[in-house]
Amino acid sequence: MKQKDFSERLSAARDAKQAMAAKFNQRPGLDDPAVAEQRAARAAASAARDARIAERKAQRVAESARLVAEREALAAEQAEQETRAAAEKAANEVKLEAERKAARDARYAARKARK
Repeated sequence: MKQKDFSERLSAARDAKQAMAAKFNQRPGLDDPAVAEQRAARAAASAARDARIAERKAQRVAESARLVAEREALAAEQAEQETRAAAEKAANEVKLEAERKAARDARYAARKARK
């Protein structure tokens, strides 16, 4: 196996650096039409993604508002039913009390009539 001397190692390193520089220089610049096209495509995709995200967020907000409105309507309906039931119960109590009073008065009148 042959050992490389110092000058061969220097020339190999120089060649490697030149190859890396050539590879780097082959990359298209920022003003290249292909790079501008890729940048535009990425921007369009990003804008479309942002629009979809905003649309989904708006749908979630609308759904949340609809659910809140439904809950409020249901609560209002339940409150109305409870109020109606309470009023009906109060009316029944008044009616029952009047019937009791009439029965009591009838008993009192019957007792007075017997005497």
